[in-house]
Amino acid sequence: MTATARPRLAVWKFASCDGCQLTLLDCQDELLALAAQVEIAHFTEATKTDLEGPYDVSLVEGSVTTPEDAERIQRVRDFADVAEFRAAVYARPEYVATLATSTPIADHVRVDFELRGCPIDKRQLLELITALLAGRQPQIPGHSVCEECKRRGTACVMVAHGTPCLGPVTQAGCGAICPAYGRGCYGCFGPVAEPNTVALIPQLRRLGMDTAGLHRVFATFNVASPGFRKARDELAAGDPGEDAAE
Repeated sequence: MTATARPRLAVWKFASCDGCQLTLLDCQDELLALAAQVEIAHFTEATKTDLEGPYDVSLVEGSVTTPEDAERIQRVRDFADVAEFRAAVYARPEYVATLATSTPIADHVRVDFELRGCPIDKRQLLELITALLAGRQPQIPGHSVCEECKRRGTACVMVAHGTPCLGPVTQAGCGAICPAYGRGCYGCFGPVAEPNTVALIPQLRRLGMDTAGLHRVFATFNVASPGFRKARDELAAGDPGEDAAE
């Protein structure tokens, strides 16, 4: 990148629902300001522009589900030729080869920073891009959803209403939307750094969740996250509250 050139931004889609890309488009006024600071070189949801790499920032949505995805993410990381990405996005289903499991991008290439959420939070997205342009570390919270509930004055749904909630083991970022409307957090931002699922699982059982329900809540958006994978391992091995609850 020359001294006068704007940084090049590319947005890539892998196996996903496009929700995170739509979050970027939903930034509206902020997106206009961002467009003045960067050159959007590849963003299928927003523009037909498709400029050759290298790129200064690549935002990647989704997971790797096919052998072609595994090769493609290597090319995105290495800023190789992107002529093939001008082709149609979807092939005929009968020609799609699928891997046995869906794996995160970080399993295949080095990821500089990960935004959580399904979809991601637009404030965190703008903070990330602003920090990258300013050359500083992004200020993304690592505390649990419980802290967000306390900050907005929301009563704990588990204590006040007996509603099962993953808030104690889920990373903040959504603003604790679900508890604010009387629903339990269902973990869409993934686990905190060290989720205490050993303590949470017996409490969820006391609130009426059976083993099948527990497996289900830890196997949604972040099924491959080590913290929630550990919870499923604990369930498979059994926990102290199991016999009493069942």
